[in-house]
Amino acid sequence: SGGALATGVGNRVLIMENAYYSVISPEGCASILWKDASKAPEAAAALQISATDLLGLGIVDEIIAEPIGGAHKNPAEAGKNIKEALLHNLLPLLRYSKNQLLEERYQRFRSYGKFIEN
Repeated sequence: SGGALATGVGNRVLIMENAYYSVISPEGCASILWKDASKAPEAAAALQISATDLLGLGIVDEIIAEPIGGAHKNPAEAGKNIKEALLHNLLPLLRYSKNQLLEERYQRFRSYGKFIEN
């Protein structure tokens, strides 16, 4: 949702392996575009909202592995993976000054949507 995207304005953005990240659900998008929510898989592919897509686009910095069957099958292991990823990604930011953090974040958002014309 838009609210969820508002939380992604940091210097690092992490995503769980089986999550997606978007301003609209695939069903909602399909309902608007094709007036048919059953076309959600096509909408999801077009939106490129999977963890793998988002990593490739540079929107997220790391995909956090989930236990076999998903995080809900083993919350303890999922929590351990989240903790490790947070420490790995956030502790280095403690060395940055406020201005360095702001500049890095500014450059991050400026890089979104870049393309090359042939």
